[in-house]
Amino acid sequence: MSVPAGAEIEHVSDTALWVANYRALESRRSDALFHDPLAEILAGERGQRIARRLQNEAVMAWAIALRTRIMDELIAAAIAQGVKLALNLGAGLDARPYRMDLPASLDWVEVDYPHMVEFKEERLRGATPRCHLERISLDLTDLAARRELFASLGRRAAPVLVLTEGVTPYLSNEEVASLADDLRRQENFNFWVLDYHASAAAIRFGRQRIKRQMRKAPFRFQPPDWKSFFASHGWQVNEMRYYSEEGDRLNRPLRLPWRYKVLKLFITKKREQMLRRMAGVALLSRADCSSSPK
Repeated sequence: MSVPAGAEIEHVSDTALWVANYRALESRRSDALFHDPLAEILAGERGQRIARRLQNEAVMAWAIALRTRIMDELIAAAIAQGVKLALNLGAGLDARPYRMDLPASLDWVEVDYPHMVEFKEERLRGATPRCHLERISLDLTDLAARRELFASLGRRAAPVLVLTEGVTPYLSNEEVASLADDLRRQENFNFWVLDYHASAAAIRFGRQRIKRQMRKAPFRFQPPDWKSFFASHGWQVNEMRYYSEEGDRLNRPLRLPWRYKVLKLFITKKREQMLRRMAGVALLSRADCSSSPK
């Protein structure tokens, strides 16, 4: 399957090309936080064109690199502690089944739009995953089909780790609530790794920076209180990783323009701490589940 040749994002699935391009850029660094040898193949020339057209490329490259590394660590820890099935919803062009050190016995299930599954299988023809990999073509807004799939997978293995990397920001509050409820209904869906944004203000900040280029794939998820939102749907925060703090840990701090450095001189420590914790990655667990994968 071919994709449009332009540099515009025409559909939310096009963001997968954009993100794959940043994974390819990271993989070429001498101090890379991870290595994804398939990212360049998956991103192609269009992924490069989209990235060049969007503003704040350095900030996005930093955030995507950290998000990928953090999620890698959380997924690896969960699998090491007993997770039997990883369910990647809106998988896009993620290549973890090929690049991570995964047990051959692990079931990895990817779900995405039919055109994305077709495109990915075409690009990765001949590549061999390190675990049992299954791709399912499904529009996750088809609620009946989604619930049927979740029920089927919930009966297959336990515990299950759900991954929604770069998915929830593009959904409405109501859509995320519905997804959280559907996942919660499956007793064996114990853990969930996803993007974290501290507030609606953080979402608005990100959207304003790239809103013109992202007008056909806007950020929509804006709960008044992120943690309380998921708690009300039966999910508790098990672990939180903030990009700024993880950047320090991994010796990859964000290089701020000089004007932001000047602004830091005029804000309180409390405000600075809040800004440093605006975004990151969360590991959630069912409210009736143990606090860590077993």
